[in-house]
Amino acid sequence: HRSGLLGVSGISDDMRDLLASQSAAAKEAVDLFTYRIGRELGSLAGALGGLDVLVFTGGIGEHASAVRERVCQDAGWLGIRLDSAANEQGRERISTSESRVSVLVIPTDEDLMIARHTTAVLKDHGALESRQPPTRTAVGRQ
Repeated sequence: HRSGLLGVSGISDDMRDLLASQSAAAKEAVDLFTYRIGRELGSLAGALGGLDVLVFTGGIGEHASAVRERVCQDAGWLGIRLDSAANEQGRERISTSESRVSVLVIPTDEDLMIARHTTAVLKDHGALESRQPPTRTAVGRQ
């Protein structure tokens, strides 16, 4: 019943553990993970006629510089050129100025996204409509 990184590696579902491991199974799991990202990038680039920006986000995208490096190296055919120092430092832009594709690392605020989606659903169902008139009103004049 194991799948994903844990299923392939037999060690962990945490990329940090796999990157730190010397195990051949851990290496295989990381290789498969980055291969699948590259395969999807290729499909998207083909469907879109190229890429303008590649964004890394989420836990692995934000924190695993080694994974970002591998993905960018494998996608070099798209014109991606990685700034290794910027990547290691976790800067927002990690591509060089010569890169045809901008590569960014954008932090995720999952709690904020959940709150926004919840608010949208509640609004769609009328649950946020006030049944009371506002008790305070501010009017600005110039």
